[in-house]
Amino acid sequence: MQSSSSPEAKSANEEALARSARLMEIAKSAALAVRNPLLEAFRSDMAVDYKVDLHDIVTIHDQRAEASIRAFILEHAPNSAIMGEEGGQIGNGEIQWYVDPIDGTANFARGLAFWCISIGAVIDGEVVAGAIYDPVADLMFSADLNASYLNGMPLRSRSVQEETRATLITGYPVSRDFRLDGRDVALAHLGELVETFSTLRRPGSAALSVAHVAAGWADAAAGFGVNAWDVAAATLILKNAGGSYEPLTLGKVAEGSADFLCPGYIGTGAGANYPTLARVAHTISDSRIEKAEARQSGIVASA
Repeated sequence: MQSSSSPEAKSANEEALARSARLMEIAKSAALAVRNPLLEAFRSDMAVDYKVDLHDIVTIHDQRAEASIRAFILEHAPNSAIMGEEGGQIGNGEIQWYVDPIDGTANFARGLAFWCISIGAVIDGEVVAGAIYDPVADLMFSADLNASYLNGMPLRSRSVQEETRATLITGYPVSRDFRLDGRDVALAHLGELVETFSTLRRPGSAALSVAHVAAGWADAAAGFGVNAWDVAAATLILKNAGGSYEPLTLGKVAEGSADFLCPGYIGTGAGANYPTLARVAHTISDSRIEKAEARQSGIVASA
């Protein structure tokens, strides 16, 4: 068995770090490649369409940006597979990419300046590089296995210790949460968070919200309906900035699943201690897990 300090292990580690840094640069460049067309479209008279329901907006600009990002990645890292929000899974390479061409499409379509491009790279189930780019503010959040960065400079999170003085970002509840948790229950959860935290905001992009926590501009973020393309890059950026990212399965994925595959999360900056947020979030997750198990038992019993 090789020692972790052996020359071979050291060489392998250096190679992994170098590869991670290279993939981070590809992610950053892919995001920058779609900056100008997205900025030209932003606040223009654009047509919108809907996916699942009227709360799930998509535009032609999402689709075009994803196609451009996909082509850029495959050109610079041919050994890739890509999961995009709009185009689904393509390829079967060693490097698995998760791409959200516009996280915060509803904001983008209406002219609200809180949306971003999110690109994460995963190898063997581990996020090894990522970039979250805010084109309007020209803010590039990124991470490799060494550290997190904001416009190339080291990024460190910081949160106030007490939740009563803290700012929380969350989109909870949306109409889907009313269906899953019950309207009264969901509003009661929201009310408790509003009463506890100094400030609660709902800006509308999970990736950018977590990036703001990593930068120390918000103290915490929580979500209960995210996808891997929303948070793959964000998980690494926040963790490497010294923050904490706690995944929640919500009964949708198996316990022990990779953080970025879990549909729920609590993200906090360094120094945070927010028991009310933890309790509310775990109550939501535990309730959904119980409901999922009950449904599964019913299916098995009727089989």
